[in-house]
Amino acid sequence: MTPVLSVQHLNKVYKDGQQALRDINLDVAKGEILALLGPNGAGKTTLISIICGIVNATSGRVRVGGFDSVTQFRQARSLIGLVPQELTTDTFETPKGSLNFSRGLFGLPPDPGKVEQVLRDLSLWDKKDNRIMTLSGGMKRRLLIAKALVHEPKVLFLDEPTAGVDVALRQDMWQMVAQLREQGVTVVLTTHYIEEAEAIADRVGVISCGKLLLVEDKYKLMASMGQKQLQVDLKTPLTELPVTLAELGFSLQNHGQQLLLGYRRDDENIAVGAMLSAIHQAGVEVADIHTVQSSLEEIFIELLQESP
Repeated sequence: MTPVLSVQHLNKVYKDGQQALRDINLDVAKGEILALLGPNGAGKTTLISIICGIVNATSGRVRVGGFDSVTQFRQARSLIGLVPQELTTDTFETPKGSLNFSRGLFGLPPDPGKVEQVLRDLSLWDKKDNRIMTLSGGMKRRLLIAKALVHEPKVLFLDEPTAGVDVALRQDMWQMVAQLREQGVTVVLTTHYIEEAEAIADRVGVISCGKLLLVEDKYKLMASMGQKQLQVDLKTPLTELPVTLAELGFSLQNHGQQLLLGYRRDDENIAVGAMLSAIHQAGVEVADIHTVQSSLEEIFIELLQESP
């Protein structure tokens, strides 16, 4: 299947010699939600800005919907919606007027029905005629999303969209993202809230120092890189760890009341079998056994620590 967004060998070097992006290659499918994770200064915003035509690449190629972002800029840009980090709005304009203007920028005819639908979807219809300066910060954030959607883009970029917004608005926004995916819209988001990426993304990309360390299916990533920890609660506390259990990697915790064993998920059958056998042979009485899976955040931190 042809990707709706394709980035090939993308590099960005600024005049001062700083290299913001290093040979980025990325394909994103129609209707996919991709979360880009990385620390501040990793290159996330630079990557999005180049794709959207705001910043020029030093080398490489970007295609959106099959259109080259440089030689076919208008066609490529018309397929993109961007919600930036900054709350940049027309202070003296109204939400309805701002959305009408945004449609006009893309050469689209007026469509009062579409404008109303977008404003209603983002709970802004009752503020349609208010000056934007009178809106709250959360409403201005909603308006930025409305402006990005009113020309019906095929690819939506959300650059830290929930920064500084309350929990209710954040949940509303992710519900909207899920609805957009159902409509076939591709969503690429950057976020510091890793639990959000874990909850809604199909794939996760990790970027650090301008390098895309990986792009992987969320569940495959957690299965291949995540660790599980077996926690064995004991009926009778141990004063010391049996040698046979220590050799298998167990540790004694919680004042001798618990055995812990960490292992990769793909080693689960071996680890569990060895655990049960060794515990039985050591004569240890077990009260309960349960497992804890690594979170996406723990994997993300591990990747950053391993990157050069």
